[in-house]
Amino acid sequence: MVEYGLLAGAALAAGFVDAVVGGGGLIQIPALFSAMSGTPPATLLGTNKVASVFGTSAAAVNYARRTRIAWSTVAPAAIAAFLFAFLGAYTVTRIPPDFLRGLLPFVLLAVAAYTFYRKDLGSVHAPLHTGTKERVLAVLVGAGIGFYDGFFGPGTGSFLVFLFVRSFGFDFLGASAAAKVVNVACNVAAILLFGFTGHIIWQLGLMMAVCQVVGSVLGTRLALKHGSEFVRRLFLVVVVLLIIKTGYDAWLK
Repeated sequence: MVEYGLLAGAALAAGFVDAVVGGGGLIQIPALFSAMSGTPPATLLGTNKVASVFGTSAAAVNYARRTRIAWSTVAPAAIAAFLFAFLGAYTVTRIPPDFLRGLLPFVLLAVAAYTFYRKDLGSVHAPLHTGTKERVLAVLVGAGIGFYDGFFGPGTGSFLVFLFVRSFGFDFLGASAAAKVVNVACNVAAILLFGFTGHIIWQLGLMMAVCQVVGSVLGTRLALKHGSEFVRRLFLVVVVLLIIKTGYDAWLK
């Protein structure tokens, strides 16, 4: 029961962070591996996705009620992410993602440095593309992120926020809202795969899902109240923590 209490707290915190900038897995996945150390990793990852999809869906709904989601960009990206998450998950059964472990901290460092030095990045919502160019770029971003999430995964939500800001000209608040929709698509694809192979502890996943939703509601309310600058600052904090975590996993563990 102590383990379930710790996992409930981790899910609440993960839902809060993930609702604002992504990166909730930085909290929830290590908690699952620590509390359920005798459980196969695939089952823990599948259970994590069940909790995450509810929290992310709640965030997406709350954002949609209070801010405009650019569906002309988000819908193509979400569809592509859903399809390519399957491809990524299949690929990881054939090619180990070990080479990404060493590369990821440097990619995250570049993202953090670019965001830090571009003080105006994401401060104003000024979409850069329309029409066919917008849809094609959205499909490319969705496909790339979906494949990455299925193949490896750490930092997916944060990468989405950054790409919506940098590639489409969204502010950080709009980018966070858009990222939630695409994240839901990735999570649904993962749940279908893990569920089909029996790698989900449904009772635990649903218990954590309730906590994720509570954290998600709190996170979205705070983000909507304080706006893009608050989201930008938390984004930088989460990316720095991801750099530390992925660097440790890649080079010191």
